[in-house]
Amino acid sequence: MEKLQEFSRIKFRINDVVYEGIVMPRTLYEDEDHFTIKLNNGYNIGVEKGKIEILEVEPPKVSSEQPYEKSFESTGPKILILGTGGTISSKVDYRTGAVKPAFTASQIVDMVPELKNLASISVKTIMNELSENMQPLNWTLMAREVYNAFKEGYEGIVIAHGTDTMHYSASALSFAIENPAGPVVFVGSQRSSDRPSSDAATNLLGAVIFAAKSNSPGVYVAMHASINDDLIAIHKGVKVRKNHTSRRDAFKSINAKPFAYVDVKKLEIKFSEKKTEAKGPMNLYEKFSERAALLKFYPGISDKLLSSFFNKEFFDAVIVEGTGLGHVSRKAFPYIKDYIEKGGFVGMTSQCIWGSVRLTVYETGRDLLSMGVVSLEDMLSEVALVKSMWAIGNGLDLKAIMPKNLRGEINERREVL
Repeated sequence: MEKLQEFSRIKFRINDVVYEGIVMPRTLYEDEDHFTIKLNNGYNIGVEKGKIEILEVEPPKVSSEQPYEKSFESTGPKILILGTGGTISSKVDYRTGAVKPAFTASQIVDMVPELKNLASISVKTIMNELSENMQPLNWTLMAREVYNAFKEGYEGIVIAHGTDTMHYSASALSFAIENPAGPVVFVGSQRSSDRPSSDAATNLLGAVIFAAKSNSPGVYVAMHASINDDLIAIHKGVKVRKNHTSRRDAFKSINAKPFAYVDVKKLEIKFSEKKTEAKGPMNLYEKFSERAALLKFYPGISDKLLSSFFNKEFFDAVIVEGTGLGHVSRKAFPYIKDYIEKGGFVGMTSQCIWGSVRLTVYETGRDLLSMGVVSLEDMLSEVALVKSMWAIGNGLDLKAIMPKNLRGEINERREVL
């Protein structure tokens, strides 16, 4: 059988049944005797070359050698999609069952043709990393790309990203870009783009709709609102975390409602609160330091661990996940006191998902306050870590900046949700 080009449309027969579909891109891990076809109904099938009869072949409209950058000229707002890797840019290696980075941003857009009717879309792959491999330097690169894209006239940015650390990256860009000129929407998927049950296309569609139509500057995360495919929740980048390992609706807003919902069938946006507006000129503060740490307190925590974390030689800031209202064992007090006296910063968050730190309620909390521990109220521990890395990197006063609400990371008014 002749070699088929990726993205060719073919009609073929298997066991007297005729099918039509598109030849999907190969990975380095697929053998030469099998390939994957996306059928017209959206499902993918793996086929063995010697067991199908090719009836018709329509060559791909674009070369199988995908460009690093690509534009889809159309009417509407100028939207840039940045590819960084993750499950949304991955496919299954059908020999091993593993998910591997495989698709460029251009290829993902090719799989969701509805996007081209929503905006004038450009795509650019800036890295191809699974999100567990993301580092502060990756945050800096993303921030620069977004800042420069807005300066070039783009009206919205969508960042395709792995889900495991997407809330860290969303938080990082929230602080790095002050007053972004438009919406910056992180989007991922729980299942790879080549799987029939993938949520990639729907999430990406919702993210682009919001980026193109919301006129709401800020950094957001767009993911399924439920296990159904009709609504995409838009979460603020500093009030969201991944709460489930595999569900489509794994991401939830914490101590807040989702900022908006996108109905991908009606192409409509429903806001849960007042739309945001830029409060001043856009600025870039792109540096992050690794001299900050996140420590989860637990009963039986060792002296060796405490002395390693509360060590000014290694860290300028330690964010503590305390129990309940923000408590740790008295065993930790000498280490914390000595660390703060030497110039270290200790910020207290809670291991509880919902609620706020209150160090004035119990004796333990008041003792921590007297040592100089700073309550970070309802700031998520991951957000507090990223904020401290950003503050150190940009030479800011931790004691002044950490308890200050800069990007909505602290709720100044709380409501029962």
